[in-house]
This record gives sequence, structure tokens and C-alpha cells, in this order.
Amino acid sequence: MEKFFHLREHGTTVRTEIMAGLTTFMAMAYILMVNAGMFANLEGQVTYNAVYIATAISAIFGTVLIGLLSNLPLAQASGMGLNAFFVFTVCFGMGLTYANALVLVLIDGLIFILLTVTGLRRKIFNAIPPAVRMAIPAGIGLFIAFLGLQNSGLVVDNGATLVSLASFNLYSGTATWAAIMPMLVTFFAVLAIAAMSRRNVKGSVLYGILGGTAAYYILGLTIPGFYDGFAANLSFNPLVAFQEFFTLSFGKVFTEGFHFTPFIEAHGMGGFVVMFITTSLAFCMVDMFDTLGTLYGACARGNLLTAEGEIPHIDQAMLADACATTFGAICGTSTVTTFVESSAGVGEGGRTGLTAMSTAFFFFIAMFLSPVAQLIPGCATAAALIYVGVLMMACVKDIDWTTPDVAVPAFMTVAMMPFTYSISFGIAFGLISYTIIAVCTGKAREVKPATWIIGILFALTFFLTH
Repeated sequence: MEKFFHLREHGTTVRTEIMAGLTTFMAMAYILMVNAGMFANLEGQVTYNAVYIATAISAIFGTVLIGLLSNLPLAQASGMGLNAFFVFTVCFGMGLTYANALVLVLIDGLIFILLTVTGLRRKIFNAIPPAVRMAIPAGIGLFIAFLGLQNSGLVVDNGATLVSLASFNLYSGTATWAAIMPMLVTFFAVLAIAAMSRRNVKGSVLYGILGGTAAYYILGLTIPGFYDGFAANLSFNPLVAFQEFFTLSFGKVFTEGFHFTPFIEAHGMGGFVVMFITTSLAFCMVDMFDTLGTLYGACARGNLLTAEGEIPHIDQAMLADACATTFGAICGTSTVTTFVESSAGVGEGGRTGLTAMSTAFFFFIAMFLSPVAQLIPGCATAAALIYVGVLMMACVKDIDWTTPDVAVPAFMTVAMMPFTYSISFGIAFGLISYTIIAVCTGKAREVKPATWIIGILFALTFFLTH
């Protein structure tokens, strides 16, 4: 492992890497349940169990690949946001079938393989202006902290202001102890992680998750009915889930995916062509910049960037991402991408591909224990996301906030990631604002041709698909 992963060179140990891998897994294990639950809405086409296995297998494949090819401590799985776009926009909104939508994901992966092999994907990353690039880690930090706040129940949608603090008012009866308890677990778990980190305790984020889990189940004893039916759905027989996976998901993109006749009959060939191009463009743009943003943010968090401020082994990392997306489409899940929660493991000290291999190993175990994976409460993993969000804000000190043509694109990048629930949209707004300001201030010649092209593609994506 020392010769392959160069642990000493990166200042890490096997124990640290395994702990980091476990931390990353626990921070992103929710995707197994969330993704499967989202696809379960496509009743009659696919099931929870089938997509659970598809999500796990594609996560294992992508995470192992990025660890072996790039030696980076990152993990991959079906991306949040893109899975919702797949189910609710492409399938329910446009009327495509589950198998039809998988074809678009497959094309997304094949295009990215081509872009990576030809070196165009690296040029696309280099087209991101420095002001936007510096702001990406902070934007991702706010985004994942927002995810954590939502998962814990602390931040809710009150209808009027879109986001609000959840009620803690036991006196008036607007809140119950059953609702408040998980929020308190998250809050105090964050403080515990911070205190342990201040004392240089190795594994503080992981211990925070485990401590939060223990506190959640202990405090559950104070809630009447908390344990009713607790073990009713536990099962250690994975054969049923695997059977559904091979029947309903695996290879569906080839056996049924290219059957677009019902859509063409309903919308005509012209409508089909427009839909096919614009939807493929949407998948590609979101996937590309989610990946680039996450790679840069996670590497910046772990001081893994090169002396030139670039992602190490970026071509290999992006090839792994492209191959994982293609493999995911074959398995029957939406776009597989590098996960922002990888920053949790990086924050725990992960520095090499051994962290990725560890994460993949825990995904392999979880594949056989689908009900047991749900025992880690969201309020515990939410604490890790919030704390890592804090750590990723450090980069804002390097941004020149007194210069408008730097400050505005940087701010748009940071603000729009959590507010639009998309890393790629934050990059899009930062990049477009940078370009427009450059034109208005007589600096249009400083804008790279690739930056113009990406900005136009983002604009087309917004106007045609959102």
C-alpha cells in the first residue's frame, strides 16, 4: 500500500486513511436510501431494492476507479439533484420512461469519456476564471452545510420565506420533543466535533457521527412509541434485492432504452430531436461542473492542489467519473459523480486513494445490508456535513473583496450553490457574471474563448431546460 498509494509522501497512515474512508461513507451513505426512494416513485418500472443495489454497485465501481487511477481520497455515487432531474423532470415532466432516461445518462458518460481522452475537459476546467475558482470551495462548503441543516430538520420550508428555523416551542405545542430531539443531537454533535478537533483528536468527525447515533437511540427511550416496530423490516437476505436488480435495472438501457416510439408519436420527430439535444445538454453541463467543482473543492480542503493551484491527476479523476457515469447507466441509476461529501473524509485526514478504497469497501458491505444502513440517523451524518462546511470556508480570505470584478463573480459562485441547490449553477452564475463585467469594463479580450463557449452553453441550458 505504501508503494502504490505513497502514504508517507502524503503524510498519512493506513489507519488514518481507513478512518477517513469510513467517515466519507457514513457522510454519504444516505444516497443509497435517498436515491432508491426517489426512483421508487416510478412505480411499475423499477423498485426501491433494484435501485438500491444499482446505486451501491455503481458507487463501488466509481470509487474504486478514482482511487486506483488518480490516487485521490474521493468517492463517487449517484448525484443528488441529477437524480431528481432524472425522475421528476425527464420521466414525469417529459414523459420518457425509466429506460429512455437511462439512454441520456449513457450518452452523458460517453461524451465525457471522449472529452477526457482528448484533453478538452481539462481545458474546460482551465477556462474557469481565478475569481470563480477560488470561491468554489466556500460555495461547496455552504452547500453541504445547507444539506446538513436540512437533513437534521433545523432548516425547513415554511412556505412564505422558503427557508426558516424549525420550531422549538414546546410550550405552545407547535413543536414536539420527538421533532426537537434529532435537531439537538445534530447541534451538540457539531459542537462535540469542533471541541475534539480543537484538541487534535484523530477521527473527531467519525466519533461525532457515532456519538450522535448513540445519543439519538438513547434519547429515543424518552419518546413513547420510538422503538415500535424498530426491527420489523430488518433482513439479512440480499437475494431478493439482487433478483430485482437483475430483472428491472441491469442492462435496461439496452433492452428497452432506445424505444422512443411512444414519445415520437406524441410529440413528433422535431419535438423528439429538440428534447433529446436539450436534455442531454442539461445532463452534461450539470454533471461536468458538479464534478469539476467537487474535485477542486475537496482537493483545496485537503491541501492537495499542485503548486500551480490545479487538481492533481485531474485527467485520471475525470476519466474515472466519466466511466462511472457510463457504468451507472448500464446498472440502472442516474448520473454517477464525485460526491461533495468526500470532503468529510478529507477533513478527517484522508489524502490518498486508500481512502477511496476504504469507502468502496463499506459500500460493498452496505450492499448486503440495505435495511441496516438506515440505522444511522440523518441527524448524526448532518453534523459531519455542517462541520465540514465550516472547514471549507477558509478560502474566502484569499478573495479580493474590495475589487468588484473579482468580488461579484466570487460572491455569485458562493451564494448560488446553496440557493439553487446545485454546484454547477453556482459556477455558471459566477462565470457568466465574470464575462459580462469584463465586457462592460473593457476587458473582453481577457476572457478566454473557452469561457465564452461555456457561458453560452450554460445560458442555453437555463433557457431551454429550466
